[in-house]
Parts: sequence; C-alpha cells; structure tokens
Amino acid sequence: MDLSTVEIKAFVPALDFERSKQFYVALGFEIPWSDGELAYVRHSHASFLLQAFGEPAFARNFQMHMLVDNVDDWHAHVLAARVAERFGVAVGPPQNQPWAMRDFTLFDPSGVLWRIAQNVPPR
Repeated sequence: MDLSTVEIKAFVPALDFERSKQFYVALGFEIPWSDGELAYVRHSHASFLLQAFGEPAFARNFQMHMLVDNVDDWHAHVLAARVAERFGVAVGPPQNQPWAMRDFTLFDPSGVLWRIAQNVPPR
C-alpha cells in the first residue's frame, strides 16, 4: 500500500478576485491557470488556490505561512513591489520570534494574513 502524499493546497479566499490576482502577481507569483472563480497561484515550488469567496469574516481569520530561505530579502522585495501603497495593505517589519523563526506579516487585499518566515537557530 502506497500512502505517499504529493502536496496539499489551501483554498485562499478572495473578496475581490481580480484585485487579489493582481496583488499576487505584483509580488512575483505566477498564475498559470484561472477561471472566473478559481486561480492556481505559484511561486517557485509552492502554490495555492485563490478562490473567489466573498465572506469577509472568513478572509480576515484566514492565515497562510510561507517558509523562505531569506526573510529579509523577501521583506525588501515586498517593499520594493510597493504593494502596501498600491493595494492598501499592511506590511510588518521582520522580527525574530520565540518559535525559532524570523518573520514578517503581510495582509492581502482581502485581509488574509501571511506570515513570511525563515528558520533561525533557537534562542
């Protein structure tokens, strides 16, 4: 019996589907496939499904975590993409966390909270 898993994808809610797609493209994600309600979004080897889902309370309580090699480079990239100004979203500063990660927060246009992080040696 083979119980290997290939991948798991989250369905990330988008209140304004087109604006959310523009946001992720501005961050450097690709959207190789999309229809009117669902988009396959990827960056490097990571991907998720962006779903047109108009439930604000759900979107504001949805979180994603993206593990990267260099969180400071990613933070600089997010700032350079000017998504805070262009999309009216919040970007937090990189911080070392007690759970042995350095991360920063980024909200997407729907209010989804992203934690972009890298592993660091435990304190």
